[in-house]
Amino acid sequence: MNIIEVNNLGKQYGKRWSLRNASFSIGEGRVAAIVGPNGAGKTTLLKIVVGLIEPGEGSATVIGGVKAGSDDALYRVAFVAQDAPLYRYLKVSDMIALAKNLNRSFDVMVTTQRLNKLGIGLDQRVGKLSGGQQSQLALALALGRHPTLLVLDEPLARLDPLARREFMSVVMTEVANEGLSVVLSSHVVAELERVADYLVVVNAGHIQIASDIDVLVQSHCLATGPADEVGAISQSFSIVGSWIKGRQARLLAQASDLGLLGRNWECSAVTLEEIILAYLENPDDEPLILSSPEENVVTRVQR
Repeated sequence: MNIIEVNNLGKQYGKRWSLRNASFSIGEGRVAAIVGPNGAGKTTLLKIVVGLIEPGEGSATVIGGVKAGSDDALYRVAFVAQDAPLYRYLKVSDMIALAKNLNRSFDVMVTTQRLNKLGIGLDQRVGKLSGGQQSQLALALALGRHPTLLVLDEPLARLDPLARREFMSVVMTEVANEGLSVVLSSHVVAELERVADYLVVVNAGHIQIASDIDVLVQSHCLATGPADEVGAISQSFSIVGSWIKGRQARLLAQASDLGLLGRNWECSAVTLEEIILAYLENPDDEPLILSSPEENVVTRVQR
């Protein structure tokens, strides 16, 4: 079952397309990272998925084909935005009571127990909580609905490294214990590489990469060799990024069989961050990448 599936999705604001021709799917049980520069269309994409805005064209479904934004979807999808709608003058207990009244189903006991473990007292006022505690409160309220899909839009942006780790620890516990599917937008690539198993890169309103992370990393290498051979190499391999200094060149290439590059070239493993940055630096010429985890291949598809 696909937890999210979008087909030719588009959204236009005035004359500017925030999102255009977006198509990809994310399987159930995944922790998917949505990455891209500011203004790339990430938030527009997530708001369509959770039903906060309607697409201008195309379609989006969640949880095995349920229309995004429909009543059935709204009760099974939880959303935590960067600026969570928390009322700073209310007590934590009041926020829990409000969540219970606003949702068809809400688990007060589990939410309270989770906050107690985190040292967040029910009599504390929301405005007196630290940034990390407020994020944990927003997450606890979302998880109190027992969603099938949890969507997080930049929840780590304002958190220090320890708070980020604690936040993601709660998320990953739910993934392990409840089979929760998660879609997470963030600029903190190092954190995403630690927890995510699927990647979607959005750039200039287009989906540039949609891939199983293991497949993506295994199908790329960082090659170092003579600069005068770059032209010949580029005839046989897809070069994502190149850096030439004097007689030496470094290439980020799609190459599953590293030995085919030739004896003059040395290949080393590449990090997810290096792959993302290389593709973002070349948005116009690079095709969309779709992965097939079952076959362990990466297929290049022209836009």
